[in-house]
Amino acid sequence: MTNVAYKEAAYLFQPAPIPTLPIRGVNRVFPVHRIYCVGRNYAEHAKEMGHDPSREPPFFFQKNPDTLVPGGGEFPYPSKSKDVHHEFEMVVALSGGGSDIPVERALDCVYGYAVGLDMTRRDLQNEAKKMGRPWEIGKAFEFAAPCSEIVPASAIGHPSKGAVWLKVNGTTRQQGDLSQLIWAVPEMISYLSGLFALRPGDLIFSGTPAGVSAVMPGDVLQGGVNGIGEITVKVV
Repeated sequence: MTNVAYKEAAYLFQPAPIPTLPIRGVNRVFPVHRIYCVGRNYAEHAKEMGHDPSREPPFFFQKNPDTLVPGGGEFPYPSKSKDVHHEFEMVVALSGGGSDIPVERALDCVYGYAVGLDMTRRDLQNEAKKMGRPWEIGKAFEFAAPCSEIVPASAIGHPSKGAVWLKVNGTTRQQGDLSQLIWAVPEMISYLSGLFALRPGDLIFSGTPAGVSAVMPGDVLQGGVNGIGEITVKVV
């Protein structure tokens, strides 16, 4: 073994590439650092999941960046599950960060917005809940985060209203509006920055409206947020 300083040592094996998302109108890609997801951020979705929709403090879980499916495409139906649900959401992409960010400065950290799917192995998630265990097994599996291209806020501003919708095989399953978010984007950024040091490249899946339900191989999911964009995903 050579006497080489640790910081200068070669990798034991080639590291995986940094996950990225395309950016609309920009000939560069967005490098993703972490993926945070806000739970139960629409009142009607909280109700359908059996919870009180009152404005309790927000909570978050994570998905791994390498679970992204950039631009949509195919979602392979995962193993060990017989009840996989779609959860369609607006996604916030950060180009700034920090800790304990004031609400009034939170939007300064936002580079742009996208739309995405928080795919969920609901049966495994529910089993984990009953046993008082973490949710990762239901949320952070391969291909669990299809996400569209990012639209810069410099082009569209910071949307606080706009229809959120998802169709499965042409039939509307989810409908809501960004104005119905229990915790608005500046509030979720500020609160989250008190728990984690946010960094450029972080994504925040902002929560899903009511209407989540199971998917099957062969289903085509098409969703959008008015003023931001759309995504199409096929379950295979």
